[in-house]
Amino acid sequence: MGEIVVTEFITVDGVAEDPGGSEGHPHGGWAFETVRGKGAQFKLDEARGTDALLLGRRTYEGFAQAWPSQEGEFADRFNAIPKYVLSSTLQDPSWNNTTVLGVDLAKEVAELRRRHDGDVAVHGSIQLAQSLLDQGLVDELRLMVFPVVLGSGKRLFAGDASFRPLQLAESRSVGDGVVVLTYRKA
Repeated sequence: MGEIVVTEFITVDGVAEDPGGSEGHPHGGWAFETVRGKGAQFKLDEARGTDALLLGRRTYEGFAQAWPSQEGEFADRFNAIPKYVLSSTLQDPSWNNTTVLGVDLAKEVAELRRRHDGDVAVHGSIQLAQSLLDQGLVDELRLMVFPVVLGSGKRLFAGDASFRPLQLAESRSVGDGVVVLTYRKA
C-alpha cells in the first residue's frame, strides 16, 4: 500500500511560496539560489523512490510547462511516472501519464494508496498539501529547509492549522546550509 508523502521547499520562517521563481513573489527563486550538490542529489534520490505524483492544478500546470522539455535523470523520472491532478477545472492534461482526479480528497487518496505500492509524492501544491494535512491523510512530511528568511509569502502551516503531533524520523544536512527534516504521524 502506498504512502502519501508531502515534500516541500520551505524557508526558515515557514514560507513555501515560489521557490522556483515562476509565481511572481518578490523574492521568488529563493530555493534555486541555494540548492546544488548534495541538495540536488537528495531530490534525485527522492524522485527515484517515488511511485507517482499527486499535484494541485497550479503546480501541475507549472511542472507540465517546465519538465517535458528538460533533460537528465530527474526530468526523465518526473516525465515518466504517473501524475495525478486534483482539480475541478483541468479538463485536458497535456503532460504524459496524467490523470485528473475528482475533488473528493479522502476518496481519491484512498484509491491512490491502493493503486501504488511506493510513495505518492506531493511536491509544492501548498493548498493541496494543507488539505491533506488538515484531513490527516499525510503519512510522511519532508521539509527541505533553506537558510533564508523572506518575511512574507504563503506558508505551509497557516494560522488556522490544527494541532498535529509529529514524530521526527530523520534530520540531515544536504549541504549549502539546507536541512531536510522528515516527520511521520505521531
